[in-house]
Amino acid sequence: MLGRLPRHPGADLRHRLALLGTVVLLAATGTLTAQTPRSAITQLFTFGTCGQPLCLDLLPDSASGVNHGTHFINATRTSGGTVISFLTSAIGFSVSSTPISSSSGGTTFQFEGGVPVKTSTSAGPIFGERAQTLGRGRWYVGLGFSEVSYRRLRGVPLGGIVFNFTHEDRPPLDSVGNPAFERDFIQMKLDLDVNLLVAAFTATYGLTDRIDLGVTLPFVRTSVAGRSTAEIFLVGSDTLHRFDGTGANPVLTASSSASGVASGLGDVEGHLKITLLHGEHIGMALVGSGRFATGDEGNLLGAGSSSGRGLGVISARLGSFNPHGYIGYTVRSGASQTNSVEANVGFDNLLAPWATMALDVLGSWQVGTSPITLPDPIQYDTPFPYTLDVTNIPARRDDFMNLSMGFKFRTKRGIQIVTNALVPLSDAGLQPGVMWTGGVEYNF
Repeated sequence: MLGRLPRHPGADLRHRLALLGTVVLLAATGTLTAQTPRSAITQLFTFGTCGQPLCLDLLPDSASGVNHGTHFINATRTSGGTVISFLTSAIGFSVSSTPISSSSGGTTFQFEGGVPVKTSTSAGPIFGERAQTLGRGRWYVGLGFSEVSYRRLRGVPLGGIVFNFTHEDRPPLDSVGNPAFERDFIQMKLDLDVNLLVAAFTATYGLTDRIDLGVTLPFVRTSVAGRSTAEIFLVGSDTLHRFDGTGANPVLTASSSASGVASGLGDVEGHLKITLLHGEHIGMALVGSGRFATGDEGNLLGAGSSSGRGLGVISARLGSFNPHGYIGYTVRSGASQTNSVEANVGFDNLLAPWATMALDVLGSWQVGTSPITLPDPIQYDTPFPYTLDVTNIPARRDDFMNLSMGFKFRTKRGIQIVTNALVPLSDAGLQPGVMWTGGVEYNF
């Protein structure tokens, strides 16, 4: 039970925020190891009891002595392995790229003649940036919770992903599809459920009136669950390939299911803001940030590599209406990731002394070609030239565009309550339907 509030509510609030942060830390750390999200994805490509993806439980053929059950394994080592890497990389990238709140929300100040004077009218953006800094000796602390249920991968519903795995080319004939049983293929339909919960604690300190320095500690819970169904399509006349049964009565379908959950520290971010121009109605600043590979890549809690971002920010104060925007560049060190150009345009508007609305359009454009690309269609030579698509996931650039809209409500104690919805505007990468964010922030 809480007792009376002390005479200094600011100090009491700091103690409460510190306690809340400790609770989040203790609750979020510690990985659940029953089955990791990454291993769950691999398990969805495994059928039968031989322990390898796409290995059929067959004995050697009595006539030829050849074990046809292993002839699809090569497909998973090449195209299948690429597909698994593509899926896990997309999840890890999305986890590490979850938007983090603005580096200096709330009310900003600067000292004039030793007296703090407000430099902002509204409570600031939520995921955008503005040029104003907090003011010398001032703190901004925030705790935000984001819930993400991913729905699409490059526009394809996660409940309707299709893969086709082909037979390897076997000697002595060296033409793909000859003999006829080499045209058999396994079609796998994947129903995947990927969910993410992020609790992010942010603290920013005003070193001077023009320089802010801060850090964000994200605690992540990633869960993956899915079911896959595989069917062998016998293009050849023989039933050499089957999941079970006999040649006369083959079993041509199989299914697999798996789930995995992990939780722990995500990729920590440090940020620095330097104000270049601080006019009465317009401001300009530079923002630098770095995300460090502190999240466990094997459990899909982070990208597995570090990144750095530099932004040029411009914002204006037009009464209660405050437009802002930035343009910048992100450098990523991961071998499976690309750099990107970042841009934002939006505004925050003071609706009432206790309410601010923030709206932003956030963009990220891939630079160059991704190192992990989906396999090309398989080209058959006989009995006539034709192709077979490996997957229904399109080969396209991952250029992201999101619309963010939210509100900040100021309480009598000075705490800002934050609510926000982020909606994808493009079919790029792994995308949710809506990403919901709620939290609290405070300046002192």
